[in-house]
Amino acid sequence: QQQERVAEDLARMIDSANAPIFGVDTKGMVTEWNRKAASMLAYTRHETVGHNFVDNFIEPEHRNSVMSIMQKALDGVEIANYELTLLSKHGARYTVLLNATT
Repeated sequence: QQQERVAEDLARMIDSANAPIFGVDTKGMVTEWNRKAASMLAYTRHETVGHNFVDNFIEPEHRNSVMSIMQKALDGVEIANYELTLLSKHGARYTVLLNATT
């Protein structure tokens, strides 16, 4: 019961954060998408979860470097302050600092 409460508290904290937070699994699929990411990029959580992060939200010319960074994170290398440009639903580009860990 306490583990459930802690998990719920963490989920609320992530969802209400004032920064875009997204999670990606080992196959590159979006597993988490908070409210700030939704408002900034105009994609709802429902539209993103289960979809490939790199293929859908990264510009083609940056996909290889982003996949490389994601692989490093999966290999246990902590990634800090990597400049990542995300594409919104309406074609706007947003540069965020990516911090990734496993």
